[in-house]
Amino acid sequence: MGRLFGTDGVRGVANADLTAEMALGLSVAAAHVLAAKGETSGRRPLAVVGRDPRASGEFLEAAVVAGLASAGVDVLRVGVLPTPAVAHLTGALDADFGVMLSASHNPMPDNGIKIFARGGHKLADGLEDRIEAAYLEHASGQPWDRPVGAGVGRVREYGEGFDRYVAHLVSALPNGLGGLKVVIDAAHGAASRVAPEAFARAGAEVVTIGAEPDGLNINDGYGSTHLDALRAAVPAHGAALGIAVDGDADRCLAADAAGAEVDGDQILAVLGLAMRDAGTLRRDTVVTTVMSNLGFTLAMEREGLRLRQTAVGDRYVLEEMRRGGYALGGEQSGHVIVLDHATTGDGTLTGLLLAARVAATGRPLADLAGVMERLPQVLINVRDVDKSRVTDSRELAEAIAEAERQLGDTGRVLLRPSGTEPLVRVMVEAADPAEARTVAAGLADVVKSALG
Repeated sequence: MGRLFGTDGVRGVANADLTAEMALGLSVAAAHVLAAKGETSGRRPLAVVGRDPRASGEFLEAAVVAGLASAGVDVLRVGVLPTPAVAHLTGALDADFGVMLSASHNPMPDNGIKIFARGGHKLADGLEDRIEAAYLEHASGQPWDRPVGAGVGRVREYGEGFDRYVAHLVSALPNGLGGLKVVIDAAHGAASRVAPEAFARAGAEVVTIGAEPDGLNINDGYGSTHLDALRAAVPAHGAALGIAVDGDADRCLAADAAGAEVDGDQILAVLGLAMRDAGTLRRDTVVTTVMSNLGFTLAMEREGLRLRQTAVGDRYVLEEMRRGGYALGGEQSGHVIVLDHATTGDGTLTGLLLAARVAATGRPLADLAGVMERLPQVLINVRDVDKSRVTDSRELAEAIAEAERQLGDTGRVLLRPSGTEPLVRVMVEAADPAEARTVAAGLADVVKSALG
């Protein structure tokens, strides 16, 4: 059996890979590890539980809540809210941990369980390992120590979470948005109410698309992984910019007034310079991953900013930020972390800060994002291969070495197994788009033959 926890919690097809029984067992295991006796200051342990609007989230949430309460944990159910809202409320309410039911940008049949430690921080690998070990020990027949009578946990709805989180988002802006017209694409997901409300309270004129979740349409043609609707809507409505979040709203991409995409690297560049000018970019450093475009690196160096690079995954970005005391980090995919205001990536917050920079400078988003020039980058997802053998294949290693020799100093190659999906990602970056496509296609063929 492989490791249950991927780069962002436990994820799989709901009711097939991720069952109600697993959700219940994992929640009990999390309670035993994260709310152990003596770690809760003499009170009963407390957990915050939220979900995105997927239909499967209804029964998975019920299983998680049942497991936590059966383990003696009090539960605050915050309902459908973004992942960063659950992280924020976990810290703000001094809960022992938080649980979010979501598969983020994945298609509707998938779902996942994300667990936040005290303070709203993502779990360290060691804690995930302890929770997984406790879960597997119970699955093999070891009974849980279960409270009875008044010892069982109590469950309460916490509807105040919506307003408390929106107020937190708006408080991050030193000034309002001054009537700036913004299109918001909520991916029919967890931010369908939050994002429009936050932008409106911040003073924007809001146009909303992709904000009618029915449990089945999350990420379907809308959101940060499907930008066509946003790119068409922004110029059609004469908006200054558009913001697209994903299903659980922990990431954000944008579109400028002409409908051109503004990716996570460009957003980081805009916010990095804004924070430098405001004196809040600690050590004048931005933390990124190895997937960041070379054009971003060159632009930040030209502006006098320093970069720290990590492995792919916002958890690794966050670990480096906390280790080095940095204020800003993120990924090209739109996970942007602003540690002064959030403990994890927050798409709505990112969008608000981006819009605030446009409003404060009076400059179009295209002009601001133009600080960097994206070098052509080709990404191919190779499915139906054994992603665990990426580092073991000699044939693949030789193909990568040949590709790097061919590109020389004008480009780079990155191959990595996805942490959340059953596939291998092939990324090639080069000054010549045709060369990038050719090299990427050749490497993808080798991945299929070597790992298929």
